[in-house]
Amino acid sequence: MRRARPWQIVAVCVLIYAGVTLARHGWDPMAFVIVGERFDPGVPGGSLGYDGQFAYQIARDPVGGRCYLDVPSYRYQRILYPLLARLLSLGKAPLIPWVLILINVVALPTGTALTEAILAKHGVSRWHALAYGLYIGLLMPVRLDLTEPLAYMLVQAGVLAFSRQRLRMSALWFALAALTRETTLLFALAYILHLLSVRRWRAAFGWGGAVVTPFLTWQILLWRWLGSWGIGSGGALATSFEVIPFRGWWVMATMNPLAFAMMSLLVVPMALLPATLSALVVMGDLLRGRNTPAVWALLLNAAVFPFLPTSNVLDPLGLSRTTAGLVTAVLDFGAEQRRQRALNYALLWIITLVFLFNDSFLPCS
Repeated sequence: MRRARPWQIVAVCVLIYAGVTLARHGWDPMAFVIVGERFDPGVPGGSLGYDGQFAYQIARDPVGGRCYLDVPSYRYQRILYPLLARLLSLGKAPLIPWVLILINVVALPTGTALTEAILAKHGVSRWHALAYGLYIGLLMPVRLDLTEPLAYMLVQAGVLAFSRQRLRMSALWFALAALTRETTLLFALAYILHLLSVRRWRAAFGWGGAVVTPFLTWQILLWRWLGSWGIGSGGALATSFEVIPFRGWWVMATMNPLAFAMMSLLVVPMALLPATLSALVVMGDLLRGRNTPAVWALLLNAAVFPFLPTSNVLDPLGLSRTTAGLVTAVLDFGAEQRRQRALNYALLWIITLVFLFNDSFLPCS
């Protein structure tokens, strides 16, 4: 009898999770969208809903959907997920919420399979890929029609293609990832820094240009159409990035010490501690001349955490989504460098599955 693979386990889990959610809500796919009254139909002081509603509105009406978004340019920059949903649904509105679910149900196991391939290529156990597929910051977005499963699936496709010297294909995957979620550009930048550090100038500018040009072109189009750039720290209620390291975390101690202590039980082990340790480890690697793509990727993904906005750090769901890039980078680094400690720590992120059983973690009941 053939042994099960990590991606198959993840596929079963995500199908059960999606199926149970649909059953609990009368098989209504709009339960994944969570439209807020404040945005549609536009009731002042109405419910906020959650971010998946913006992908849905763009997919339903790629031009007119801007009327139902909190920060249109910010939401439109993540165009690939809603555009893909519209294409696959043939523009039929009743099918769009179903296709949004389907894309993520397929993307998460596929991203897990790609992570398996990366691990196996470097001779380490495939089973560490469960840290990717069963991490709450990638699994919960399936429930909420968010961009992370598709975005990091594309990142892992790009990582694998680059490791196989398929640079053109790698550039395509990274370019698509950037148009799905702008934070994935940290991975692309890591590969550009690697190419520059080994003096592959033509590859750095050629490959980097192929990845970044579609994103920059789309930003310019958004600016001309909507009057602002898409890049920012978040939606309408987001605060700006911090200048003082970790202020987004410790500022809570000055307002409510008890709440700070409770929040730290989640924030520190899930994000701040692994980010800090990762940054220290890879800076040491760079000083020793180990300027590989995975080293740069882990450094960049870890380096953002001290400066995260308060609105992000103090939102468990938002923080878990942000940490998805760090989880992915740790796994890629652990595989490339065969660092068993990094791979073992990554498995601890599976513990976050406990939040699946706590509806208070969701922006809905």
